[in-house]
Order: sequence, then C-alpha cells, then structure tokens
Amino acid sequence: MPILPPTVTPRAFARLQEIRAAEQGKALRVAVAGGGCSGFQYEIQLDDPKADDLVLTGEGETVVVDPVSLPFLASAKIDFSEELIGARFVIDNPNATASCGCGTSFSI
Repeated sequence: MPILPPTVTPRAFARLQEIRAAEQGKALRVAVAGGGCSGFQYEIQLDDPKADDLVLTGEGETVVVDPVSLPFLASAKIDFSEELIGARFVIDNPNATASCGCGTSFSI
C-alpha cells in the first residue's frame, strides 16, 4: 500500500512567506525522532533541502520530509497555529495513538 504524503495548509505556507524562508534558501523541515514523553517527537526547523527529501511546495515556499520520517507522517496535516500560548507549526497526525499536552511528542 503506498504511503500518502502529508499535506501542508495554506496558513503554514503563508507563515513561511512571512518569515521569508524561500528568500533565505531554506525549507521547513518536518522530521520525526525517537524521544519525547510519548516515544516519538517532531523536529521542525528551517533547513536546506536534501536530494532524497519529499518536497511539498506552495505559495513559493517549500516543506520537506526525510524518507525515514515519511511513514510516521503519512496523511498528516502540517499547519500553523496562533494561540494565546504562542504561535507554532503544528502536526495533525492520524497515525498517532496518543500525544503529550504540548503536541510535540506522540506514540504510534
């Protein structure tokens, strides 16, 4: 069964435009690493795209996912949220069976 890639919301691409990521030659990297309070954690940072990354583009901006993280992010939605507690990129991940309160750690 093929892995469905994550999607990126227009709001997330708009935030990347606001911070001028493409003008700096950077992409938003969304990765999954072992750790966190639930077993896995998201790592979200501006980074240089790599040759084997999945590349998602919109509004002149780029989001990349490495091949190791891709199965953990299948069908996930990458968004940007502004709330009283702060503004941040968020992941709505249908593969996660549990997550921590801050939303950066999850289990499968």
